Amino acid sequence: MPSKEPPRRRVPGPARPRGAAGGTGRPRPAARAEARRPRPSSGRPGRQAPRSLRLGNPRPRLRLVSLGLTLVMLVFVARLLQVQAVDAHAYSAKAKENRYLEYTVAAERGEITDRNGIALATSVDAYDITADPKMFTPAESKISDAPEQAAALLAPILGKDAATLTAQLSKSGSRYTVLARRQTPQVWKQIKDLKAVLADKAAENGGKGTSALAGVFQEPTTKRVYPNGDLAAGILGFVNADGKGGGGLESQLNEELAGQDGKIRYAQSGGRRVPTAGAKEIPAVEGTDVELTIDRDIQWAAQRAISEQVEASKADGGYVVVQNTKTGELLAMANAPGFDPNDLSTVGAGSLGNAALQDVYEPGSTAKVMSMAAVLEEGAATPLTHVTVPNRLHRGDRLFKDDIDHKTWELTLNGVLAKSSNIGTILATGQLGKTQPEANKVLYSYLRKFGIGSPTGLGYPGESAGILAKPQDWSTSQQYTIPFGQGLSLNAVQAASVYSTIANGGVRIAPTLVRGTKGADGRYTQPAKPEETRVVSEKTAKELSTMLESVVGDEEGTGTKARIPGYRVAGKTGTANRVDPVSGVYDGYTASFAGFAPADDPQITVYCAIQNPTKGNYFGGQICGPIYKKVMEFALKTLQTEPSGTKSPGLPVYFQAGG
Repeated sequence: MPSKEPPRRRVPGPARPRGAAGGTGRPRPAARAEARRPRPSSGRPGRQAPRSLRLGNPRPRLRLVSLGLTLVMLVFVARLLQVQAVDAHAYSAKAKENRYLEYTVAAERGEITDRNGIALATSVDAYDITADPKMFTPAESKISDAPEQAAALLAPILGKDAATLTAQLSKSGSRYTVLARRQTPQVWKQIKDLKAVLADKAAENGGKGTSALAGVFQEPTTKRVYPNGDLAAGILGFVNADGKGGGGLESQLNEELAGQDGKIRYAQSGGRRVPTAGAKEIPAVEGTDVELTIDRDIQWAAQRAISEQVEASKADGGYVVVQNTKTGELLAMANAPGFDPNDLSTVGAGSLGNAALQDVYEPGSTAKVMSMAAVLEEGAATPLTHVTVPNRLHRGDRLFKDDIDHKTWELTLNGVLAKSSNIGTILATGQLGKTQPEANKVLYSYLRKFGIGSPTGLGYPGESAGILAKPQDWSTSQQYTIPFGQGLSLNAVQAASVYSTIANGGVRIAPTLVRGTKGADGRYTQPAKPEETRVVSEKTAKELSTMLESVVGDEEGTGTKARIPGYRVAGKTGTANRVDPVSGVYDGYTASFAGFAPADDPQITVYCAIQNPTKGNYFGGQICGPIYKKVMEFALKTLQTEPSGTKSPGLPVYFQAGG
């Protein structure tokens, strides 16, 4: 019996794809491949697994990114080429301009001293207060109104207008401005302390914003000071706000005194100096020191004496000149009223000069010494020549008189000078030529030799040479008034030089004011020897000196108030009609006195003049004689001049009629 096999379990096969042949036909290759691909188990029998994700092609995206990067790199390359190649020089220059600062280092101005080395003008440490306007912009300072805030803080310290400071701090495109020059160390300390306080407040605020004064800096410099105040101010002059001489010797010798400024160039960042190899410094060269012929003590005595008398006389002003008769050196040149060069804020422009050299005026009788010198030198008369002087003298279109009415005087030529007779002087100078025009020419030649109408030789700024017309241009009255000092003009130094010429044996030595200089190298240099001119003979000068002693020593003389115990004094008084500088007409008087001592061995000349005294006496012998005495006594003692060893010969003033 045939055996029976157990029935087989039917294993379900793979699903036949749709559209495939029925029965046991072979699957298509795709179907076979798919049949071989393992399928993930779904965990659930009988459920089809999900289809897998397919990634896109990355190449297009990579190409796009590469293109973008290439364009960016091209932009950078183009910019680098522009900066480093095409515009390299311009950008480099701009970078240096913004990075580097350059400022001037002021040279220390030379010192001015008197003949003994005592400082009359010197320099002390100071600061220029500067600012960087860029640091006050909102972008840099983080403060919207930084210029206004800074100006409000600085104005009371610097004494400046806040609006002006604001404008300076707001300069567009500027990196440097000077807010105030030559401020004291105390001023900079105030600003520095204020900067520190504001910086601390900014730090406490979490570093937001900066100090309103962060862009304010200082530059070391010097400030001119005058230790003696107004002493010799007319000689010294002053220095202006820019540090340059604005008058007097400060102006005349500015180039030597100023020296040569230096320069410093350095890198900065945020207003701070950055040490760098690019820094450059050219050191400043100190100015030359100047030693004057002036003696400070004699200058003080002269200035005090003239100031007191100008005040007492309620005068417009006055001057005293003291000169060494043997060297021409000026020992003092004082003016009243004066000024303090340390503070020019209250001084008018008309008061800043040196009146002793810049004022010109008619000298009056002090000029008679030149007329007498001409008469003696030409042999027209001697000190003992008889001169009959009437109460009035008619010449040309005028009737001349002396300062007082008198009966007819029987005077010697010495007496004419002692009593300061205008009429006697006219009569004496009339003997200089056969005719008046000839006499005028002779007198003119002597006036010129004495230096009238010519600069003194000092080269002082604003100095006037005086006024002396040529003899052919003298008016009818001038040819008679010029002999006694009216109708010509001079300055005080010229007047002093006339008497120094007589005291020096008839040789005029040009006045000098600078004794020597010392440069930055320490070398002392003396100026060239002053010019010397023989004006009259030694014999004439000696005779004149003796005649001038009669003015002071004789009881008939007009200069008795100038006597100095122990010393022989030669001098002359002067009282001239004064031309008002405003109206141009005669108004008031010029009182003066000139002389030298000791008369037997002259060492010192003193000249004094007071313009328009309106209170008390106006005669030169009365108000200038005492000034001469005070100043001369002080000078003789200061220079330790020995008293006179002989007595004056005492020439007669009068002659006996018929004798």
